Amino acid sequence: MDLQQLRERIDTLDDQLLNILNERMELVKSVGDLKRSSKSMIYRPEREKQILDRLEKRNTGLLTRSAIDAIFFEIFAVSRNLELPERISYLGPEGSFTHQAAESRFGGMSEYLVLPTIHSVFESVETGRAKFGVVPIENNQEGIVVETADFLREKGLTIVAEVLLQVHFTFATQSDSLKDIKRIYSKDIAFRQCGKFLSEYLEGMGVELIPVESTSKAARLAATEPDSAAICSSISAHIFGVPILFDNIEDSDQNRTRFLILSKDVLNDKSGDDKTTIIANLPNTNRPGVLYEFLKDFNDRGINLTKIESRPLRGESVFRNWFLVEFLGHVNDPGVQEIMHKYGTHLKWLGSYVRVSDL
Repeated sequence: MDLQQLRERIDTLDDQLLNILNERMELVKSVGDLKRSSKSMIYRPEREKQILDRLEKRNTGLLTRSAIDAIFFEIFAVSRNLELPERISYLGPEGSFTHQAAESRFGGMSEYLVLPTIHSVFESVETGRAKFGVVPIENNQEGIVVETADFLREKGLTIVAEVLLQVHFTFATQSDSLKDIKRIYSKDIAFRQCGKFLSEYLEGMGVELIPVESTSKAARLAATEPDSAAICSSISAHIFGVPILFDNIEDSDQNRTRFLILSKDVLNDKSGDDKTTIIANLPNTNRPGVLYEFLKDFNDRGINLTKIESRPLRGESVFRNWFLVEFLGHVNDPGVQEIMHKYGTHLKWLGSYVRVSDL
């Protein structure tokens, strides 16, 4: 076939895709009517995982699993908005990596509430101003986000899902040449994580590195100053219309940030590949062996612990700690239920949700 014939064939397939998607949305609308009548949750990550796993098994073409996920996550997001439009809050500013994480699950059509602090995201979900909230919980280079961890203990929200995002930085500027750039804006941590690029491409050129409070603000500034540049996320560059001169300029391609999607009083069904997060406020922590005995309970039941973080118990006159604990499995698994009953009020369940494999 020649180019024109190939394009006509693509147009025909696009027409078929449009008809099929509209047919799917009709069914989604019927599902939404049933969910509203029974007051069921619209967002079901375990159901989405089932669909994606099934499609991967059936796939015999060129699409990779990540490509299938990207396409269908957007279809899921459009479907949810058709079933029941819901507001999503996230830690801003617009164009942040948290914004990118939110859109990766809720799509570009959702109504978003951009908030300035992690506390305000928690509060928006608590008060019902948003149905879901998206906050960072940890970075594999910098560690845990302590503010998120502390509010997980203090507030009454549930973890519905997790999002694992590869952190890529772009070099965005309106300048056509590096020699024209006099200033580079970014967050201080981004400068540190892109040090190799800066030394190789800009060393000795007298360029001023100016820290700002967010990579989004860096992109906004670079959009208005022709002789400046920003180290920012690709979504920030696109939002503020700054051309990307270089992509993926970070020193390490292993930089990952994990985000949590929060809601109220949600218990996901088992997906077969789940993770659970709890708070452990163990009694008599000054007695030798208390933490060992607690961890041994998981080992004895074959439960794989994936994280344990110690945090100070604020408001106490002595040095005491509580623990953020994560493990593989669902809260309704028999072994997990045994541990939850054994420790009673000393444990707080925060959520059981589909585990996201490392990228």
